[in-house]
Amino acid sequence: MTVRVLILPGLFNSGTEHWQSHWEQRYSGLHRVKQDDWETPVCTDWVQNLQKKITKSERPVVLVGHSLACTLIARWAQQHPAEARRVRGALLVAPSDTEAESYPDGTAGFTPMPLNALPFDAITVASTNDPYVTRERATAFSEAWGSELVWLENAGHINGDGGYGAWPQGIELLFRLTGDPQFKHG
Repeated sequence: MTVRVLILPGLFNSGTEHWQSHWEQRYSGLHRVKQDDWETPVCTDWVQNLQKKITKSERPVVLVGHSLACTLIARWAQQHPAEARRVRGALLVAPSDTEAESYPDGTAGFTPMPLNALPFDAITVASTNDPYVTRERATAFSEAWGSELVWLENAGHINGDGGYGAWPQGIELLFRLTGDPQFKHG
C-alpha cells in the first residue's frame, strides 16, 4: 500500500519558490495541509487540523514539515499517540526554536518546544546557519525526537530564499521514509 504524503508548511506558508511547492507540482500524491491562519497561528488549531487530515487518510501517512510545522508534528504526536501509529515517518526540515528570542512574534501555544520521542521514523534536516535555530538546539531537538540528523552547510532556513527550489537531496530523504519509487532519484 502506498503512503499519503502530507506537506506541512510553517509560519507564513510556503511560497511558489519553496521546495515544498516545487514538490507538490512535480510529484503526485503530495497534499498540502492548509491552515486557516498562516500569519498568527494558534497551535491548538493547527494540531486539530492535522489530526483531521491524518484520521481521514485510508493509507499510512508520511509528514513533511518545514520550520514551525516541525513543532506542530512533535506536538501533534505527543497529544495523539494512538493516531501517531498511522504515521510511517516524518521529514522535519529547518525546525524553528519557538523559545528563541530570534523567533518571530505572533504565534500562540507553540512553546515550550515539545521534546518527546516521536513514535515513528524521522529525519531532521538542519542548517549550520539557520537564523531561527542554533546548532545546539537543532541537535537537542533531533536527539529528543529520536530522529536522524542531517546537516546542510550554510543553507539558511532551507527555503526558497536560500535557493532550495526542487531540492533533490530532500526528495532522496523522502524516498527513504516512503519507499515510493517516484522519489527515488529526485
